[in-house]
Amino acid sequence: MKLWSILGNSQQLDGGAMFGNAPRAMWANWLAPDEQNRIPLACRALLASPLNGKTVLFETGIGAFFEPKLRERYGVVEERHVLIESLRAAGFEHEDIEVVVLSHLHFDHAGGLLAPWQEGRVPELLFPNATFLVSAACWDRARAPHQRDRASFIAELPGLLEASGRLELVDSTYSKTLGETVRFHYSDGHTPGLMLAEIVGPERIGGEAHGGVVFCADLIPGRPWVHVPITMGYDRNAELLIDEKRDFLDDKLARNVHLFFTHDPECALAQVTRDAKGKFGTAHEVAELHARALAA
Repeated sequence: MKLWSILGNSQQLDGGAMFGNAPRAMWANWLAPDEQNRIPLACRALLASPLNGKTVLFETGIGAFFEPKLRERYGVVEERHVLIESLRAAGFEHEDIEVVVLSHLHFDHAGGLLAPWQEGRVPELLFPNATFLVSAACWDRARAPHQRDRASFIAELPGLLEASGRLELVDSTYSKTLGETVRFHYSDGHTPGLMLAEIVGPERIGGEAHGGVVFCADLIPGRPWVHVPITMGYDRNAELLIDEKRDFLDDKLARNVHLFFTHDPECALAQVTRDAKGKFGTAHEVAELHARALAA
């Protein structure tokens, strides 16, 4: 099995919102803001093939579905659908994808499911041959959002996914489609039912899988957020997220599971570390993955 990091459309978002409980004097050293206080963010997907005999895409980024006014409001940099171009550069078309795993249905993680915006055209679902995996709790949230995060969802997307006939709701450690090749962890601090997909590693020690890769989604958007106290203004429950993150990192460090970051503009993959004072960090950072073997 090989892994690719697949870049989608990039964003520029307010740094204060992304580092909600950290002062600007601190986070500006991690990601330099522009004159509007915005920081650069990637929307990076992970491609694995063959995984359980299938070509699997973990997330789709924000895509290009926004009309121009909303594209500007939400800081989407490119007008074209970058994810589709990046897949093609890796040797794949969106029709080749057999499974799409979605950590949650916020637009910056699921918008790439849709065709680029065109005036007068209704939203259109891409990936015609893919089964879509969504956690049951995320599905419920997307269909009936809270007022606080209603703007983070694409109103038409649940209907399109349901109408496809290729939707699998997941509420346990493994899914029917991917079996025991992908293990799911869950978090509620950012949004209910955030589904963190771990590609199970090849080693077995004491009955536990070691050496895999986990898609960190918005539990840990990038390297700065590995530091446990750092949360986002977008998180629904910062204290819960901090507790979840600590347990998550403890587990991944113990089992040598590498972290895959969706929003880090410079790093796709890193190994978890912890110093003598107990502070988590990263090492062996990798900017891009190009047909990388899981065990490499």
